[in-house]
Amino acid sequence: MKAENLSPKKQPLKKLPLEKLSKEKIEEELLQLNEQLSTLWVLREGKLYKLFKFTDFVAAFGFMTKCALYAEKVNHHPEWFNVYRSVEVSLTTHEVAGISYKDFALARKMEAYAA
Repeated sequence: MKAENLSPKKQPLKKLPLEKLSKEKIEEELLQLNEQLSTLWVLREGKLYKLFKFTDFVAAFGFMTKCALYAEKVNHHPEWFNVYRSVEVSLTTHEVAGISYKDFALARKMEAYAA
């Protein structure tokens, strides 16, 4: 099946349409992203935001390393901040000056790495 025929959730991050999502679409995607999470992603200052907490600094840094390697591979980089066992993440797509499907795809990948 061609990538353009897949839903945005099933497409490789590099193949996702580069468009700023409407408020309604962001809310819909956010509900789906958070469906089975105990700590939720939220909208904060026009970006997807989440605070990840790990057992210690090594676990937090390991998470960041996995995410950094993936982000570089797909050329979509998070804004983040780390102190000890906490990693604050903000996601936005600068090319569209807002949130895109790429941000939701990266958030899902981050959730997989954090699990």
